[in-house]
Amino acid sequence: MTESLTQSPAEPAADQEPEPPARPHRVRAVLRRFRRRVPRRPRALPPWSPLAAGVLVGGLLGAGYGLLTAPQYTATGYVVAVPTDKSDPAAALGFAQAYGRVATQLAVLGDAQMWAHVPVATLEENVRTATSPDAPMVSVTATSADPEQAADMANAVARALTRHADAAADDTHVELRQFARATEPTAASSASTAVTGLVGASAGGLLGGLALLVRPRGAARERDRTPAAVPGPASAADVRAQL
Repeated sequence: MTESLTQSPAEPAADQEPEPPARPHRVRAVLRRFRRRVPRRPRALPPWSPLAAGVLVGGLLGAGYGLLTAPQYTATGYVVAVPTDKSDPAAALGFAQAYGRVATQLAVLGDAQMWAHVPVATLEENVRTATSPDAPMVSVTATSADPEQAADMANAVARALTRHADAAADDTHVELRQFARATEPTAASSASTAVTGLVGASAGGLLGGLALLVRPRGAARERDRTPAAVPGPASAADVRAQL
């Protein structure tokens, strides 16, 4: 007697792990977020950007120079050469030219410092004289950050020059007399902040324009330096087809 063979169904493995599902959507989402966070490439600047940058930087530098620099005041006095009875106007004109040259010498400035109350070095740096070829007159100009001091320096040098000329009047037969005293200036002779800013902007614009003129030439040269593409050798099949 044969026993019937029965096969029991195979039981599913209890410990079998499910395969992880594909995550294409998650990967794409992560890539999108990463692309958003990464800064994009900046756009190319317009061609006139060097000109605008030059004007802006030059204007700022010029305005800063005007703000940081103290204003300067200028005062001018005049002395005139007068001939005596033993001389003539031509001699007075010649001595006026000579006195204009010696007015800034140490001998005259050494006496002027007592009335100007400033060192001789300050007088040498800030006092200038000028003469006229047509009139026997000498102008003495002084520059200082203090308007009162500028007038005092000009008058002190004119006074010292007159005293030196009077001491030699017996030999030169020419006297120096004060024609007009230097008065305290009411306005600065140096450029204002607005003027220095405009000058700086103009200079910066000029440099920016030069940069615009130079840059296209450099780009053209780079293009010229790029080697031309040489076509490759044709295959034998192409040559036979052409024949």
